[in-house]
Amino acid sequence: MSESITCRASRRGRVWVVRVPEHGVYGHGRTLKAAGENIKQGLALAGVTAEVVIIPVTPELEKLRAADDARAKALREAVAALALRRTSLRDIAAATGAPSTQVKRILAELAEKSATPAAAGSGLLDTSDGCGSFAGREAALGGSAV
Repeated sequence: MSESITCRASRRGRVWVVRVPEHGVYGHGRTLKAAGENIKQGLALAGVTAEVVIIPVTPELEKLRAADDARAKALREAVAALALRRTSLRDIAAATGAPSTQVKRILAELAEKSATPAAAGSGLLDTSDGCGSFAGREAALGGSAV
């Protein structure tokens, strides 16, 4: 089962309907699990053995996925803004309500993104100008750090 087939399931009345057009297989079931089993059986009859991934699709679920995507984007922006203000990881997690592991992952992604040449001009978490600290800014301006 090295192959993975992703198919979309839509609700028709009281059943989920799933199609795999590239293999000419159609399945249905009252539950997503039953529809998945039905698709696996249909694929087996067509001589295909693969892991089946079913993505349920309804207008409400699409709206939910869009809201999840918007929240993830807003969280990344908030973490980036707080990190630029030198907020601690623990405080960022507390302020955003996100687990600290998720904040750490976002910070790592932002740091990786700012290390790439395309993102270097964005200024996001960029301290490559050598003025990342108070002493560095003073020295760059010709003053002395106290």
